[in-house]
Amino acid sequence: MTREEKHMAVPLWEKALLTLEEASAYTGIGINNLRKISNDYDCRFVLWVGKKRMFKRDKLMEYLENEFSI
Repeated sequence: MTREEKHMAVPLWEKALLTLEEASAYTGIGINNLRKISNDYDCRFVLWVGKKRMFKRDKLMEYLENEFSI
């Protein structure tokens, strides 16, 4: 990544959608656990873009606030 690209990068806390790796870094939850909890058909915090799993940051944080354990 060039210096200009780094300057133009959007911080994770401002992104609406996060990749699996970004969501893991943002929440501190492992990639495998995120895959497991987001595989449900009724998962409201995942948006599928083709085969790519994108996490709705705000909805993911709401889900985590309401969970006791994962």
